Amino acid sequence: MSAMNPTVEAVTDRIIRRSAKRRRRYLDLIEAYDASVPARTRVSEPNQAHNSAACPAHDKQMLLGGKWPNIGIVTAYNDVLSAHQPYEGYPALIRDAARKAGAVAQVAGGVPAMCDGVTQGFAGMEMSLFSRDVIALSTAVALSHATFDAALLLGICDKIVPGLLIGALRFPYLPVIFVPGGPMPSGLPNKEKAARRQSFAEGKIDRAALLEAEAQSYHAPGTCTFYGTANSNQMMMELMGLHLPGAAFVSPYTPLRDALTIAATQRAAAITGMGRDYRPIGRVVDERAIVNAMVGLMATGGSTNHFIHLPAMARAAGIEINWDDFSDLSRVTPLVARIYPNGSADINQFHAAGGMGFIVRGLREAGLAHDVMSVADGGFADYAREPWLDNETLAWRDAPPASGDDAILRSVSMPFDVEGGLKLMCGGLGRAVAKTSAVEPHRRLVEAPARVFDDQGDVLAAFRAGELDRDVVIVVRGQGPRANGMPELHKLMPLLGALQDRGFKVALVTDGRMSGASGKVLAAIHVTPEAAMGGPLAKVRDGDIVRIDATEGVLDVVAPLDWQSRAPAQLDLSASSRGLARELFAFFRSSASSAEMGASPFADYDPI
Repeated sequence: MSAMNPTVEAVTDRIIRRSAKRRRRYLDLIEAYDASVPARTRVSEPNQAHNSAACPAHDKQMLLGGKWPNIGIVTAYNDVLSAHQPYEGYPALIRDAARKAGAVAQVAGGVPAMCDGVTQGFAGMEMSLFSRDVIALSTAVALSHATFDAALLLGICDKIVPGLLIGALRFPYLPVIFVPGGPMPSGLPNKEKAARRQSFAEGKIDRAALLEAEAQSYHAPGTCTFYGTANSNQMMMELMGLHLPGAAFVSPYTPLRDALTIAATQRAAAITGMGRDYRPIGRVVDERAIVNAMVGLMATGGSTNHFIHLPAMARAAGIEINWDDFSDLSRVTPLVARIYPNGSADINQFHAAGGMGFIVRGLREAGLAHDVMSVADGGFADYAREPWLDNETLAWRDAPPASGDDAILRSVSMPFDVEGGLKLMCGGLGRAVAKTSAVEPHRRLVEAPARVFDDQGDVLAAFRAGELDRDVVIVVRGQGPRANGMPELHKLMPLLGALQDRGFKVALVTDGRMSGASGKVLAAIHVTPEAAMGGPLAKVRDGDIVRIDATEGVLDVVAPLDWQSRAPAQLDLSASSRGLARELFAFFRSSASSAEMGASPFADYDPI
């Protein structure tokens, strides 16, 4: 481990100072809890009887006798998410592994888990972001039985991992391990899938051809293979020390995958307060772990969604971060991975080229990652290793010292770019985020007339009418958390890509989100303050000259000069207020914080 990079160290120090009072109050929750006492013995005898009533005889005996630790399983299993379908069989595997490790495991509860791939571009997407907070509440309800000494969290995808973590962090005295499921086998290459989508947007292929391509891409149980939010989640759980080392990208339904699940159960049993190696989640997830996650995001060109999720997750642990922290870390973190959409490789090829072990090894050697407490027996150094089966026995070996494919993965000393793949932009239009790793350098500056929309469907209609065949900055406003729940606008990418391929200078500005798979078109997203709250975006009109400079970090209207004196447009948000149960989410919309604070109704967990 080299000396820490001075910028990484400085950002970490200022986060610690900024968070000091809130973090102290958070850690008080751990110090007030005696984890050496089995949790279930804190409740009365009738409560204990209810807790163990459905258990097999031996498990019941161990629970009522107070001898074994009890592990709560919170699962996001369903059949709609291909990534989560393998979780169907995990509880039985975990219960058996727990018994062999001298523990009991119980499914504490299930959480909802929606697939953004199913809801993308439709009304259900307006509940997607807030599903994270529903998941956090559901996790809290599951663990509120207060009879568990540790927890295993079964979740992978976009909002599910952040929601599970937010909920679990409010039980800071519990040891917690995330148990992943792994990616599906490689199908139709992601670049070809994107090309088919663009061809469909241009009317060159029909729906049958598009459906065939999509089904060849998303074709089996397991996580989608592009590097979007789901796989960025898995990267971050490793860098935060919440996975077993190298667990993220091992395929489902394989002996190694099952061995890692069994080992995670054994490890959860070993790190409770009833033993000698107590590792509560509130200590594992500290300021340094959050910085590791941000650095990993930059180094791999990960999902822009984590400019929202990471602040929300950090705040649940009493830690305050902002986009300036991301920006400063991006300037000193080299981009060392190219995975679609910022390259042609998929996550399986990344894993084969060296994967997370190679990433962690390089970041540690360059002083870009902190050696944090982790759930692993050997600490964070173990994350520079990779799991394998030695005659059916799970073992770890050193990650390869060199990349298996330098078109996918490179060392810190020979990166694809000297800076990270995500960028903060500021100016008269507010603050926004861009994923630059997938955008060619000569396309990172666009200055063009605006075309303003309040609905992504209207953008599609204008495209089909030929109204966007010119240099244009497409502004889609009224898409923030207070407006309609901040849906992803990923459906716009194929048509924007088509315009760019026709030779036009094209960019997108929105207070909504793009997918974690944001592509080759420059997009300034998550604009805050949002238009629905009177933000500057509500003052932009058709024809205004908008400048987006992702190199210098500028987002502004350059003409006319008096644009800021206008009254903000009054947005009609009625279409998003009801139907498909959106009326039930009115509380979340009305209470959401800004995107930079996590777009969460829980911004002040512990007011100071």
